[in-house]
Amino acid sequence: MNCWEFMKCGREADGRKIDELGVCPAYPSDGQRCANVVGTFCDLVQALRAVEHSGCRECPFYNSMHFDKSARMANQGKGL
Repeated sequence: MNCWEFMKCGREADGRKIDELGVCPAYPSDGQRCANVVGTFCDLVQALRAVEHSGCRECPFYNSMHFDKSARMANQGKGL
């Protein structure tokens, strides 16, 4: 499962929020390692939350079994 499917953010191609926020930079090839891609926040609330919590540690998708484990290991060295 990809992040846009899990989060239902509407930033995939033909998604409901692409007019407002654009297509997610993780779409279509980095949906299981979105934390490694700049600009993937679905909306301002998530962006503020990510800053407040030092990255992606609080993201439900990042903490799910769907996130690429090798990408999570790489991010742990970056403080995410």
